[in-house]
Amino acid sequence: MAEVHHRFATVQGRQLFYREAGPRDAPVLVPLHGFPSSSFMYRRLIPALADEYRLIAPDYPGFGFSDTPSTDEFDYTFDALTDHVGGLLDQLGVGRYALYVQDYGAPVGWRLALRNPDAITAVVTQSGNAYEEGFVDEFWRPIVAYQRDPSPDNAAALAPALGLDMIKWQYVTGVPDETLVDPDTWHHDHRMVSRPGNDLVQLKLLQDYATNVPLYPRVQEYLRDRRPPLLAVWGRNDPIFGPDGARAFSRDQPDAEVHLLDGGHFLLESALDEAVRLIRNFLGRNIKGS
Repeated sequence: MAEVHHRFATVQGRQLFYREAGPRDAPVLVPLHGFPSSSFMYRRLIPALADEYRLIAPDYPGFGFSDTPSTDEFDYTFDALTDHVGGLLDQLGVGRYALYVQDYGAPVGWRLALRNPDAITAVVTQSGNAYEEGFVDEFWRPIVAYQRDPSPDNAAALAPALGLDMIKWQYVTGVPDETLVDPDTWHHDHRMVSRPGNDLVQLKLLQDYATNVPLYPRVQEYLRDRRPPLLAVWGRNDPIFGPDGARAFSRDQPDAEVHLLDGGHFLLESALDEAVRLIRNFLGRNIKGS
């Protein structure tokens, strides 16, 4: 089993936590986590790939073990999260890398790709959305209402999203066998988002998520023009980003490889082995020699 290192780096005056494994001279894969998780969601994927790849999985500011400044001290936007991830990669001397994007990892990853398209060797997207048809309306409706009107009532409607039951719902919904999902996942995430002031952090990012949809045409243009090797490995029962979001990648990247697995939003918890086989095959054909 590969050794996984748990490190901290100072980026823009803040400590960022990241998990790192694999040979330093191997092709790099950067897994970017979703909401409400952290690099913890990749705790099993990292050692599964680290024999052939160098993996660097950061926690964004406000998540996991990275610094969590208050919303008065730090403007929580996806641009700012991208600045910190990009700063970490620069500090580590990583100039070319493949992206692994999931949920919030997608808007961070797409920004990295648009800022420096030459840096990206390939993309693995696991419920990392780039198309409006990927949104499951029932889940997103109260979030869109808050984005349009961040009133106390609309904020209160989002409070359950940070509760233990709703976080568990994200992990187990659509999973054919819920006993495969470790309860540590939702308890870990709940503990982190329950820290004092973190509710305001998450509300700020949910509001800023509205900036991502207008970015989609530029992302789609990037996919058409640059044709990065792309693997979409997606839970067909994802209640947040539905399978139409996965299929849509083929519209702009005709060579995209799209696989819908029997699972939900956090696919790696219940279908890790199948996902790893697909990812290994994809990376081996596209970046192993880079």
